[in-house]
Amino acid sequence: MYIKKILWAIAIIGLLVAAYFANFVYGAMLKPNTAFNNDEAYVYIPSNAKYEDVRAQLEPLLDNISSFDDLAERKKYINNIRGGKYVIKKDMSNNDIINAIRINSLPIKVSFNNQSTLEKLAGRISKDIEADSISILNAMLDKTFLADNDFNEATALGMYLPNSYEFFWNTTAEDFRDRMLKEYKRFWNNTRIKKAENIGLTPNQVIALASIVYEESKQASEQPRIAGVYLNRLRIGMPLQADPTLKFAAYKLPEYKNTLIKRVLNVHKEIKSPYNTYKNRGLPPGLIAMPDISAIDAVLNHEKHKYLYFAADAKRFGFHKFAKTLAQHNVNARAYQRYLSSQGINR
Repeated sequence: MYIKKILWAIAIIGLLVAAYFANFVYGAMLKPNTAFNNDEAYVYIPSNAKYEDVRAQLEPLLDNISSFDDLAERKKYINNIRGGKYVIKKDMSNNDIINAIRINSLPIKVSFNNQSTLEKLAGRISKDIEADSISILNAMLDKTFLADNDFNEATALGMYLPNSYEFFWNTTAEDFRDRMLKEYKRFWNNTRIKKAENIGLTPNQVIALASIVYEESKQASEQPRIAGVYLNRLRIGMPLQADPTLKFAAYKLPEYKNTLIKRVLNVHKEIKSPYNTYKNRGLPPGLIAMPDISAIDAVLNHEKHKYLYFAADAKRFGFHKFAKTLAQHNVNARAYQRYLSSQGINR
């Protein structure tokens, strides 16, 4: 009889322990523990984060942070923090949340175009990844990196081809830069390199010319013809006389800071700068803006023709009139100048 009582006591204690364990498993591991109303919430965990940093982000999102703490300690998450961007879905349990923020770092789409300087590009990228703009810019301008890969400060922007790319949020500045170098090398395949050689230009020179073409026209259908004009001028030793290079040179001067040049004037043609393609023959030292890939391919696949001149078409905004002779060009140019004057655009 005494033994039976002991066995019953043991059984009851076992049931209580099992009930407690089951309650713990449900409460700490399987019970929904989110406090937000949206379908999902995002958590950004820095690369060097400690558990306290993660906890501070999670606390407003959870019903019971203490139960999360208990499970995080039991699953040894507290000492195994991994940086990244993570998603927590509504009604997730503590167990699901820990699994999500332990291994399911989300890729982020990073897109950029039309960034006129490395500084602006660095600022743009820093909005999407963990690295700040200063560290990104420093990585971009690292002299050893530039020299090792045939770039300099004037050509470095050309390494960053405008497109959409996937990164993890905790990508470092150096990792971003190195990935862009890989994309650049992938873009400059044997076919494109051969086309550049056929027109006597290096990839850096192609991109410099493409930046001018792109600033002249955003119309992809017209860019090969404009590229053909500039290549014709290079071929015969004629100055490029590209108005966008004058604007680029002007914007580097204090007197043009925070101004917008809508009309290129003779005074701009007198600016002393290696980017003044009215005074200097050949290509400028580097690109003047970030060209679209369409403009780069427009140079490599330029239209073969005998045009040496072009002027904006006042009747077709964004397009140009092309001419083989200076006399015809002057007619086209005067028509556009009259249009600018009629619109009150004098500078």
